[in-house]
Amino acid sequence: MMKTRTICCLFASLTLAAALCYLPPKTVDAEPFSQSDPTMPSLDGAVAWLNSAPLDAAALKGKVVLVDFWTYDCINCQRSLPYVNQWANKYAKDGLVVIGVHTPEYDHEKVLDNVRQQVKKLGIGYPVAIDNDFRIWQAFDNQAWPAHYFFDATGKRRYSHWGEGRYDEQEQVIQTLLEEARALHPAAPGTVGARHALSSSASNSCRTCASSLWATLKRIESRWAGS
Repeated sequence: MMKTRTICCLFASLTLAAALCYLPPKTVDAEPFSQSDPTMPSLDGAVAWLNSAPLDAAALKGKVVLVDFWTYDCINCQRSLPYVNQWANKYAKDGLVVIGVHTPEYDHEKVLDNVRQQVKKLGIGYPVAIDNDFRIWQAFDNQAWPAHYFFDATGKRRYSHWGEGRYDEQEQVIQTLLEEARALHPAAPGTVGARHALSSSASNSCRTCASSLWATLKRIESRWAGS
């Protein structure tokens, strides 16, 4: 009887362990895309900036902004950073500004030279705020690494994502916000569209001048012939 009870207990334990091993992964946290949300919190409080002078709302006016909270020893951050870096490179010409906020989890991640080396190693060329005192973290009321906050060209937060995954969805958010920004700010003087318009106008003007000059020459020729 004792032997049978022991076997039953062992079987039950193994069954429970197997069930725990096959629990489905936790769903990644994300906020739904919003048409209107709070404005971007302050970026003040960084002890240093890499790849850029300190940025603020004025410097980011009219830009679509992605703020990425990360720290270099976080494995989840290491897996998400290639996507963030790709977006920064792919959409910079369209008006996307990516800002990395490096908020350390461990003491060695507070050392500026360590962060600088990792930024270079990872090929990060976008601005990175060194948030050793957690001031930007607290301003955003952030709770996780990595965390992505998306802001439109008016400075409103439109989408937030915590953890890994949903990279296609996040890229779609970037594309949507960039489309909205283009609608808000049509081609201004000096842009490709404006240069094309000015070039067309100049060409039409030249054709008009040439036509007028030719008519004048014909009149002169007629007068000489009549005389």
